[in-house]
This record gives sequence, structure tokens and C-alpha cells, in this order.
Amino acid sequence: MKLNELSPAPGSRKSRKRVGRGVGSGSGKTAGRGSKGQNSRSGGGVRPGYEGGQMPIHRRLPKRGFTNIFRKEFEIVNIQDLSRFESGNVVDMAALVQKGLIKGKKKAGVRLLGKGDIKYPLTVKLDKGKYGFIHISKGAREKIEGAGGNVMIEG
Repeated sequence: MKLNELSPAPGSRKSRKRVGRGVGSGSGKTAGRGSKGQNSRSGGGVRPGYEGGQMPIHRRLPKRGFTNIFRKEFEIVNIQDLSRFESGNVVDMAALVQKGLIKGKKKAGVRLLGKGDIKYPLTVKLDKGKYGFIHISKGAREKIEGAGGNVMIEG
């Protein structure tokens, strides 16, 4: 038996309720909406969050915090992620995008952090031009240089 061969037992599925199809159906005439009022009308009903005149919860709760509209979000790359590259490779923006470590030009820049270890030398060559911001943590730089590689920032 395969997943695509499964089907419900005969008679186990209820057919949908067809409202407004005559008095004999049990849901005729007003089609389950009642007699009068806002909800019985076509296009009727109240907006989302409306509580019948009571002060809505989004206005009862206090406002807290602050959202910085100029916040810069960075693509995060850790040292352990660089294990996808072979020994002696040059790691640049194009290589990071190709390996799927960063998405491309959606964020403000790249931040290289020191989580994990690297055993072989790599040349990390990052360009400020396209992204604008490159941050390399002290620990990440030490681990790359400790393995015999080097870090270059251009632009």
C-alpha cells in the first residue's frame, strides 16, 4: 500500500452543507443567518478586531518598545559554514551565494562570525562595494588565519 493509494472508507465523508436551497433542506429561507441584523445582510458583519463597542484589546494593551526603521540586517555566515568549501579555495560573495550561505542583495551586508572550527586554509575575500558593510569578528579572523588562511576586505 502506498500513500497515493489511501482513500477514506466509503460513507465516512460528510457531504458539505448546501445552505439556502429550500425549506426542506433544513437550512433554507434565511440560510442559517437568522432574521435581521448586520450579520444577516449581504456584505454584513463587523471588521476584524471589533468588539461591539467595547474598547478593543489592541487599544487596551499598552504600547511598548521601539522599531528602528533604519535597522540594518546582515547575512550571518559562521566559520563552520565555510566547511562547504575545499582547502585553498577563494571564498567571495559569488561563492557564498552559489553555495547557498547567503541569499544575495536583500540584506545590508555580511557578518562573518567565529562559531565552529576550520582545519584547512581558505582565502576569504569579501568586497564592500555591492553590500556596503562587511563585519568579521575577531575570533573568526583568528581561526581562519590560525588554519593558514587569510582574510581580505576590498572596496
